[in-house]
Amino acid sequence: MLAGTDSPQSATAPRTTATGEANRERILDAALARFARTGLSGTRIDEIAADAGLSKTNLLYYFRTKNALYLAVLRRTLEMWLEPLRQIDAGRDPQAALAHYVTRKLEAARDCPEASRLFALEVMRGAPMLSGMIAGDLKDLVDAKVALLRHWQAEGRIGVHEPHHLLFHIWAMTQHYADFAVQVEGLTGRTLDDPAFFEQALQAILAAVSGMAFGPPKD
Repeated sequence: MLAGTDSPQSATAPRTTATGEANRERILDAALARFARTGLSGTRIDEIAADAGLSKTNLLYYFRTKNALYLAVLRRTLEMWLEPLRQIDAGRDPQAALAHYVTRKLEAARDCPEASRLFALEVMRGAPMLSGMIAGDLKDLVDAKVALLRHWQAEGRIGVHEPHHLLFHIWAMTQHYADFAVQVEGLTGRTLDDPAFFEQALQAILAAVSGMAFGPPKD
């Protein structure tokens, strides 16, 4: 968990109601759109409040500072990515588990491209606001899944030598369609919103992952 007064947990109003949760999601959605366009420094709290249909005072009831809101937007993105990674577990067939993970990651690139782009921009800035998340929840889960992949490797059920790189390749291939959406559309005239194009992208990524994970390991 991130320490300090600007963590989402400490800066969010303690009371949770259905209306409060709906307002919080509206704020996060509006903040994501603004941060993705103008960054943290170029975005004002009153702009986010107006986009969310709330007063600035009401917004600050949920998130006391702009940094706290920014961190909450990033954490929501990370949680969206962690949930399908958690589903890679020892009780599943490795090929089915990885195919499901790739599919969920590409769906996230299609459905939430702004979230992926904002996360990537923060990392490229040196991750000043993300270091706690990367070293905490993300690393803990990746360590656990790398250990599982190595276990499958020892059993001969997966052929990749270094599981970290398998995960990095999956992230790169799926998130590319969000982070470089303008380039993808400029070169192909299509986006992941086109079901046929989504399926083509999915099958191409699955083939690449299958070759890395289940082809013969290279010395």
